This record gives sequence, structure tokens and C-alpha cells, in this order.
Amino acid sequence: QAQFVESGGGSVQAGGSLRLSCATSGYPFSPSCMGWFRQAPGKARETVASIESDGTDTYRGTVRGRFTISKDDARNILYLEMNNLFPEDTGTYYCAAAYGYCLGLPMESRYDSWGQGTQVTVSS
Repeated sequence: QAQFVESGGGSVQAGGSLRLSCATSGYPFSPSCMGWFRQAPGKARETVASIESDGTDTYRGTVRGRFTISKDDARNILYLEMNNLFPEDTGTYYCAAAYGYCLGLPMESRYDSWGQGTQVTVSS
């Protein structure tokens, strides 16, 4: 059974940085698309970034140039490096996996395995 565990969330001031990690185990499918989502209070969950098995990455427009998704296949860890954070980046961040190829930013329904989330709070 797949297990995803996020870590690295916290509270920072605007302009600060955080690095999120997602330790994965037991995901049986290859190729696979890995992604980061976030959910702000009172809002729907939204995609942030995705990465293909070959490392090709895609970002939503509001984080492009500030966030970097990457993965360490040897250690089965997915990362999200977040720089120049804005208060609107506040939310619970989730990692997820889907069988097959991302082909951009897949919808939430494509993903079949999820972590429990880690909180990111950015103050102005």
C-alpha cells in the first residue's frame, strides 16, 4: 500500500523560503506522475506543480519562477522548493501520485495516492 508523508511546512514571512519533502513508499506504478497541491482555508484544492518520471516539470502560473519541484528517485522523495513566498501561498500542501504521464498539470481526480498534508503559513 502506498504511503506518502509530507514534511517541511512552517511559518515564514513574505519573501521567505521553505522546502517541502514528501517521502514515498509502496507506489507500484511506473511511469508515474508526481504532483504538489495546496488548499487555502475556505478554498478548493489547487494544483501547484507536477513532475514526470523523466523529470519534466510543469507549474501553475502564479508559482512559476518561485517554486521548483524535484525528486530523488534513489530515496523516493519528492521536493517542493518555495522561494519568495507570498501570503497567498498560505495553505495545506499535499503531495500526490498518478499512474502514467502528467502531460502538464493533471486534475486532482487523476491522482490516486495522497499524503496527509503539511501546513504552510506566510505572513505579510
